[in-house]
Amino acid sequence: MKVMVMEMEEGVKENGASPPKSRVTNQSRALLSMRLLQILLLFLVLTLGISVVSIHMIKFLKIQRLDPVAPITLLSTYNHETVTLDSFIRPPLNVWHTMNDSELLWRASIEPQRNGYPFKRVPKLAFMFLAKGPLPFAPLWEKFFKGHEGLYSIYVHSLPSYKSDFSRSSVFYRRYIPSQAVAWGEMSMGEAERRLLANALLDISNEWFVLLSESCIPLRGFGFIYSYVSESRYSFMGAADEEGPDGRGRYRTEMEPEVTLSQWRKGSQWFEINRKLAVEIVQDTTYYPKFKEFCRPPCYVDEHYFPTMLSMKHRLLLANRTLTWTDWSRGGAHPATFSKADITESFLKKLPGAKSCLYNDQQSQICYLFARKFAPSALEPLLQLAPKILELGSNISSTRHSWFLF
Repeated sequence: MKVMVMEMEEGVKENGASPPKSRVTNQSRALLSMRLLQILLLFLVLTLGISVVSIHMIKFLKIQRLDPVAPITLLSTYNHETVTLDSFIRPPLNVWHTMNDSELLWRASIEPQRNGYPFKRVPKLAFMFLAKGPLPFAPLWEKFFKGHEGLYSIYVHSLPSYKSDFSRSSVFYRRYIPSQAVAWGEMSMGEAERRLLANALLDISNEWFVLLSESCIPLRGFGFIYSYVSESRYSFMGAADEEGPDGRGRYRTEMEPEVTLSQWRKGSQWFEINRKLAVEIVQDTTYYPKFKEFCRPPCYVDEHYFPTMLSMKHRLLLANRTLTWTDWSRGGAHPATFSKADITESFLKKLPGAKSCLYNDQQSQICYLFARKFAPSALEPLLQLAPKILELGSNISSTRHSWFLF
């Protein structure tokens, strides 16, 4: 019994000696865990504090960088420079750009919808030359434009491979727009004309748009032409319902329902239109696909696309005639071409003929402001006779009301 009691007491003693060691170990672990938790919490608090301070510093510094601006000034988010109204209305310094046709037509179709302009706007005439390459009558046009800066803009569409060599002093310097190849009588011709209009529309001051070729010459001085166009209530584009194979005979029934036979029109390729109609042309996505697919020779896009489309939507805005005289008396697919031997004083005086037409709904015998088709050899005699016959150098005030012959 004693032995058993001793063993039990020894066992109790040994068992009783282990709890203090276990408690020390558990306390150490608890303290270590608490310290790690404290360190973690301290790290989180420091991180949060640094983040809050950084945010406030960024806001403070950003506010300090912004200069006080007028209420009407916009702030660019790209370069932190102010954007003024002038940056929107200023015409491009160079007509060259990297936009494709889709981008260009989209950009050109953006127009202010509010009447009036919040700035002084001097409306300009946009002269658009559709050429194959060089402009043989550039010296004559130089005389025509001289002294009328600020009242005109120039745009030239040529073959993509052609490189012009005009000097900096020329009005044609860097006025060749990005272009594409053009085939006579095909949709590429209409596309070139739309490309010219779209480029000209990028200048918000351009109000009237005149399409010319490299073989065109002016028949009057700049002042006379500016007044004649700017004071007209109509745009000058032919839109005739012509019978026969060269008129209705070119129509294709596949164009229905967008274009019907009764809506089919024909007119001269060379036109003058106002800004409203120019925008209508560049934003068209309804009639363009139909003409592109179905109007092919002997259907000629340049004679039917614009006349048909504009007469359908804006017939009352058209004078239904062109301002460019041509001689079709010899027949054939192309008009007569005049060379150096044809250019005399009497020829230029009777050039437009005595045909009567309507100007602002009144009879007038001055129906044409331009003429074609002239060979490069005609330049020399034209330069000699231009000051006297073509009235180059006349000013606006002296010709403002001089063209009516009732």
